[in-house]
Amino acid sequence: MQQEEFTVIVPEQHAGKRLDQVLALMCPRHSRSRLQAWIRNGFVTVDGAGLKQRDTVHGGQSIKVSATLDDHNDNWIEQEIPIDVVFEDDAILAVNKMPGIVVHPGAGNPDRTLVNALLYYAPQLAKVPRAGIVQRLDKDTSGIMVVAKTPESHTRLVRDLQDRNITREYRAIVRGTLISGGTVSAPIGRHPTLRTRMAVTEKGKPATTHYRVLRKYPACTDTRVRLETGRTHQIRVHMAHLGHPVIGDPVYGGRKRYAKNVSAALREALAAFPRQALHALRLELRHPVTGESLELEAPLAADMAELLDRLSHD
Repeated sequence: MQQEEFTVIVPEQHAGKRLDQVLALMCPRHSRSRLQAWIRNGFVTVDGAGLKQRDTVHGGQSIKVSATLDDHNDNWIEQEIPIDVVFEDDAILAVNKMPGIVVHPGAGNPDRTLVNALLYYAPQLAKVPRAGIVQRLDKDTSGIMVVAKTPESHTRLVRDLQDRNITREYRAIVRGTLISGGTVSAPIGRHPTLRTRMAVTEKGKPATTHYRVLRKYPACTDTRVRLETGRTHQIRVHMAHLGHPVIGDPVYGGRKRYAKNVSAALREALAAFPRQALHALRLELRHPVTGESLELEAPLAADMAELLDRLSHD
């Protein structure tokens, strides 16, 4: 664990603002959620007194922070696991995640994850929150992921993600024939009875997914999907909600029904597809240091490309 201790003086131009707002403005290397947690836990004092995050501060006051950085990185080990790096500089790197690999260590997956591979490839990530991971992909979703190599870059990218300043586009092969593109705006939350699943529910958080049709097949549709929000399993839940679940989805796929003109061989090929046919294709973001627009792409995963080829020849 690393100890974080520093003191800042409130400038006059920030007088009258909330404590958490001022701290976020003056400490850009840390996320707002982390700073708010430090305030709640009593790790932040203003002129020696503990305040709440909503309390206002005045010019000239001294804000002292004395906290422990604990992002669970201490328990994560480096392991030599191949990764596909598609872009890298001093601030960030981007990887093309293969299907079947978990992003973070956790219950049931203590190691052999993307994080373990990243720590081996770039050991300095041990000093970055969550080993630099900015956005997550499900185990069986392939595609592009951006990783921050410094705490400052991580904070900026996470904030841009929260503020919807990062464009995320996916390819998804869904069951059935979509007539045209459209938008799904439906709140997503925990399933009321199956707690390991997500569902469209009135008590969920707002979620919006945009999709367009690339090509129609007798059994399914090749789509390009853009996320406006980033809820857990959002694309999988929203497409299932439309009645067009992602091919191969073991959780939200439902009963496998196909049109009568779909051949037995193609039905078998679709049934045998080993994962959800979902690929993170493209990220568009502002570079956390230069501010320049940056487009990161990962070519379509081989198994999805093969499935599309099979569909086009059926």
